[in-house]
Amino acid sequence: MIIQIDSREKARAIKKIVEAFDQCGINHPVSKLMVGDYMNYDNPRLIIDRKQNLSELCNNVCQDHDRFRKELLRAQENGIRIVFLVEHGKGIKHLEDVIWWENPRRWKRRKNPITGSREEVETKAMTGETLYKILCTQEKNMDASFFFVKKKIPEKRLRC
Repeated sequence: MIIQIDSREKARAIKKIVEAFDQCGINHPVSKLMVGDYMNYDNPRLIIDRKQNLSELCNNVCQDHDRFRKELLRAQENGIRIVFLVEHGKGIKHLEDVIWWENPRRWKRRKNPITGSREEVETKAMTGETLYKILCTQEKNMDASFFFVKKKIPEKRLRC
């Protein structure tokens, strides 16, 4: 098996993935991919795009919306199905669970100018419900899929 890794992936971030590939005897050349982060040479029309957590994915669909949308369109135009593998864990196992996600940027601590005490203030950061709706739209319109996994997989569960 040969899995191409996108050259823009940070070596530090994928160290354990590369170690698992090596342990399983998977050849993993590194070069730029048109979309996503990983491509299996046996099925080049199915691409994996790894996301560190829901905060990164939220950032992609908000601040980096144009770049994210262009990547999805590029995949669609080339007959590529893109699968987002979100390493979130913490109770997020299915797309529906995103509704209940608490965005860490949603609340901000600040000093009350009148009382001088610290208080939590709600920001306009995206809610889990809004993110869920956006991701559902992406699945429906762009042939994308979102899967959620824990960050760490015990080595004894590693299957080659």
